[in-house]
Amino acid sequence: MNTQTLLISPTRQMEPIAVENLLINFTTEFHRIWDNTGSKSKPGSFWRPTPAPDLLPGYFPLGDLVISGRDNINEKRVMAVVREGDLQNAEAGKGPALSRPNDYQWVWSDTGSRANGDCSIWRPIPPEGYVALGLVCSNDSSKPSFNAVRCVRADLVVASSASTLIWSDKGSGADRDFSTWTVSPPSAPAGEIYFAPGTFIGANGYSKPTAPITAYALRMPIPLQVQTPPAAPVLTGHDASAALTPSRITQVVRLPWFAVSDPLMPSLVQLKTSPFYRLERTDHYLLVGEGRNSSDMHRPFRWRASRAQSFEMVRTFTRNTGLDIGNQWPSAMSAPRSAITCSARLGDSFCNTGSAPYEWVNSSEAEVIALVGKNRFAAVYLMQSDYRLLREDGSQVEGHLSFTDMDSLHLADYPAELEPAKDTKKELEKQTAVAPEQEPEKLPAAEPQADPQPMTGSAIVTDTAP
Repeated sequence: MNTQTLLISPTRQMEPIAVENLLINFTTEFHRIWDNTGSKSKPGSFWRPTPAPDLLPGYFPLGDLVISGRDNINEKRVMAVVREGDLQNAEAGKGPALSRPNDYQWVWSDTGSRANGDCSIWRPIPPEGYVALGLVCSNDSSKPSFNAVRCVRADLVVASSASTLIWSDKGSGADRDFSTWTVSPPSAPAGEIYFAPGTFIGANGYSKPTAPITAYALRMPIPLQVQTPPAAPVLTGHDASAALTPSRITQVVRLPWFAVSDPLMPSLVQLKTSPFYRLERTDHYLLVGEGRNSSDMHRPFRWRASRAQSFEMVRTFTRNTGLDIGNQWPSAMSAPRSAITCSARLGDSFCNTGSAPYEWVNSSEAEVIALVGKNRFAAVYLMQSDYRLLREDGSQVEGHLSFTDMDSLHLADYPAELEPAKDTKKELEKQTAVAPEQEPEKLPAAEPQADPQPMTGSAIVTDTAP
């Protein structure tokens, strides 16, 4: 039984998502343009987003919405709407983020369908350098208003594809066959989110459209804040635990509501009460082992180091939140999809996946070998990262993640030895030689990640997993 208690915060308008000089927000208010009452096709209706002028002044739709059914969708569905931002936020040489269409191209009309009202569907024709993200409906045979929709600068979107059938006029008797489909963004690269605004693709016929088609999704970077990592432990005596430094929040990403599946909130409640989530990474050093070499020669010490991460931990977190650490999501393990279809992936540096993506599911112990100088006390430390997801009110979403970074080995000794003897490394290599091990299944290569605390001294880690 879930014992978490959720206190719903007062509803307020979401802060816009700013991508250069493009402002993106969301509306749950719509105006019915047409439905197929009287036709023999399955029920369907077309709606126009109508962002409230007092809450979303200056915002425009990117296209109309179509649903299977004729029920009122106000406060039940959500779509992205856009507004022009400050041009100074755009890169040099780029123009406005939005533009009116130059014209409209006729796509379909319900002539012959015997529906009670008339309908025509139009494709906005964008100016050069801009694209249209959706189709527009009219309740007669005339073109829609040029203020019914806005086109978006081409560098702010990503080419997408058709996904799921929404509605078709099959059985209506209309002169031309017509079907409507959802937009599915491609897999996002590390550090980005691609998301469909809620518009639709139209096709002349009932087969799923295939490339090349005109379909686009919006794109946004995942905001990342980076802080100074904890200082590496420094021994001032023979107490290794006393050298441990306090944990620190080192990296924070801010995720929009539609990229998170909150187990205590449906999507529309998320939009109104927690439009943004904060995923925090806290780093701290762990003591692996300590030893005192009282002899007159260098001596190797061996310890076992546990990993905090596991496949089960990752799977549970993904099922609770929808986030798949180190991978693109939604994934097969994710919770049910949001009202806004998206594809997202956290940055490799944030996830500790720069050099070995498979490490998140590697829970085996590792052997750590350190060569300690004569008449010295030494300790070996590792960095652990803990992750938690917070709502906008500061409450934590159920679940957490922990990751032990085996590349963060830090060797400290007392009294400090400025430079190990030159023949020490050769001696260590002889004493720590191990048989080649079978590597885990290779995953796609990721971008290299800078190690925030490079290994110092003579310490080696060897995985003991097969």
